[in-house]
Amino acid sequence: MIRCTESGAYLVNGAELIEEKEGCAEKIASLTGKTPVKEEAAKNTMAYGILEKHNTSGNMQNLKIKFDSLASHDITFVGIIQTARASGLEKFPIPYVLTNCHNSLCAVGGTINEDDHVFGLSAARKYGGIYVPPHQAVIHQFEREMMAGCGRMILGSDSHTRYGALGTMAMGEGGPELVKQLLEQTYDIAMPGVVAIYLTGSPRKGVGPQDVAIAIIGAVFGSGYVKNKVMEFVGPGVAALSEDFRIGVDVMTTETTCLSSIWVTDDKTKEFLEIHGRGDAYSKMDPGDIAYYDGAVIVDLSEIKPMIAMPFHPSNAYTIDEFNANPEDIIHEAEKAAKVSFGDKVEFELMSKLRNGKFHVDQGIIAGCAGGGFENICAAADILKGASIGNGEFTLSVYPASMPVYMEIIKNGCAATILETGAVLKTAFCGPCFGAGDTPSNNAFSIRHSTRNFPNREGSKVQNGQVASVALMDARSIAATAANGGVLTSAENFEGNLGTYKYHFDSSIYAKRVFDSGNKADPGAELILGPNIKDWPKMGALPENLVLKVVSEIHDPVTTTDELIPSGETSSYRSNPLGLAEFALSRKDPEYVGRAKEVRKAEEDRMAGEHPCKNSPWVKTVMETVKSEFADAGHENTGFGSTIFAVKPGDGSAREQAASCQKVLGGWANIANEYATKRYRSNLINWGMLPFIIPAGDLPFKNLDYIFVPGIKKAIEEKNDKITAYRVDTESNKLVPFEMTLGSLTDEERQIILKGCLINYNRR
Repeated sequence: MIRCTESGAYLVNGAELIEEKEGCAEKIASLTGKTPVKEEAAKNTMAYGILEKHNTSGNMQNLKIKFDSLASHDITFVGIIQTARASGLEKFPIPYVLTNCHNSLCAVGGTINEDDHVFGLSAARKYGGIYVPPHQAVIHQFEREMMAGCGRMILGSDSHTRYGALGTMAMGEGGPELVKQLLEQTYDIAMPGVVAIYLTGSPRKGVGPQDVAIAIIGAVFGSGYVKNKVMEFVGPGVAALSEDFRIGVDVMTTETTCLSSIWVTDDKTKEFLEIHGRGDAYSKMDPGDIAYYDGAVIVDLSEIKPMIAMPFHPSNAYTIDEFNANPEDIIHEAEKAAKVSFGDKVEFELMSKLRNGKFHVDQGIIAGCAGGGFENICAAADILKGASIGNGEFTLSVYPASMPVYMEIIKNGCAATILETGAVLKTAFCGPCFGAGDTPSNNAFSIRHSTRNFPNREGSKVQNGQVASVALMDARSIAATAANGGVLTSAENFEGNLGTYKYHFDSSIYAKRVFDSGNKADPGAELILGPNIKDWPKMGALPENLVLKVVSEIHDPVTTTDELIPSGETSSYRSNPLGLAEFALSRKDPEYVGRAKEVRKAEEDRMAGEHPCKNSPWVKTVMETVKSEFADAGHENTGFGSTIFAVKPGDGSAREQAASCQKVLGGWANIANEYATKRYRSNLINWGMLPFIIPAGDLPFKNLDYIFVPGIKKAIEEKNDKITAYRVDTESNKLVPFEMTLGSLTDEERQIILKGCLINYNRR
């Protein structure tokens, strides 16, 4: 079904994939009349061409990218604009879309959510942006409909910023990377690897884009095969997919931990853009005659069956047939995964849902940038036609991804078909993807065509004794399950026909509601800040030495950003850095915030010119041990902060708050065996936090230990990778050395860390 090559591969004439092994050069020469040169062929990928066009460094090994436009939603744009304001922002230099699709339905915090929306509109007026009001469109659907185009690059402050199926190389990053673009700085990365996703065949009946995506994620996530690389979709199978189908696969590439994605374009891409009134955004995109890839994932679309990604990750992939044939063992594996995530905090079990050999689910959701597309909803309507979802526990909600999609399914009758079953149609909103809408009941099992199924991603709170779980499925199999009364069912079992529906885009909906400045700023416009919209607290520069207290130790194989800063109702506090920080690690380590604050007291006193012992008597004991070997160390040249250890932190969301909440609580570092994504590591750096790495194995410290890092400022200035640190053993009055590394840092990143954060680096 899916195979990853063990070496690089060449794509010849856009059609034939030839793996890099003995005899490949001769075969390519026989087909093209040219002997391949790997270094030159690597320049023939679509990704290379787009990156070269947007690179300003003059060096294709070390890129400095300027994007064509930016996109944010309402749990990120306030912090981004506030950060840029602190650095002297006067206008948005490129088109910047501010959508309102994340905290639109949160009912926490009084006027907070709507205050953020008012701020966004006032910022679009003042600085020259585009403002999309709540319920009009989820961020990525608006970008597809109105902003994406062939050969473009878009940077978004949401991890699922992916428009590769429309010929746009898009990346999801933390807010500080957007701040850099607003300040006309660059996105700095080494030239990424490029992996071909070589598609053949065509999907069988009942298989949708989520099925293909889950199958690919399951094949590549565990090995890191495409981590921080660009996935380039090529091969004869692309032509077999509609544009909506391609988009549905593409948006899920984020879950592979790749950097970005790009697809070949054709008449279907052109038609999509023409339907949306933007035919001029189309151009034909193909690799060169001989293109070299760092690897290839070979996908036979005809062999993919309807899939289910079991809790608690999109890579936990099975065919629905596999699950129904052997539910006990697969359920047992999910229960084991829950034990890793939740420990003994809650009782998680799924076996009670297996009744008379059939697995019963409690909820179905078709939503957001992945599930709420036109073709997905129409296919679900066809499968649901004439059915009833029943009057028991099972519920079904459908969220069209934009108001134009909603309008079209009303006009073509699919909306009525869905409503007649007892299902509910809701407005464009991302809540089901991150736990702010349709939170299931305790111990319920939800099947969703959305992007993620991490622990607590559905909105339950383990700290309050609540637990529920999500499995990812395609809209077609969710509809088949709903039509079968909530019994888990593959869409292959649907015996009817799926219709072909023509989409008509009604642009007047946006013309009447969306504010578009035309990229023209109005300096005299008032920026409206509600009472919960707060400035970032003052942050100090990196001192010569650091004392770090380990305040949380996490040994899960992967730690998601949702566990570092929970999603859901906390969205209401995203514009209040100190208020939001109260939720940091609350679902993973409820003791974290209090411990971090205790350490922060010492640094606050030090920065205020007081002795750090004033409110922190532990400082005296620690520094006495430090001075036994480093006599020159003292509170004048030594800072005090916290750190966490996690095996592999940062999978998931791009939101910067996973790092900034640690920073405002006094965090100076993370220590990890590796970082799950580039975007989380970048967030740490942009908030002035040191991204330390130590080898896997026995830790040289434990939770609540103190670590002394001498000469850290000098090490950053001198570009040292290896850092000698010491565990402070106050009982024996000894320092126990161990080594950490920092990994690759650009000159700009070093300066950001030295200054203490991106705000300090840019402050005027």
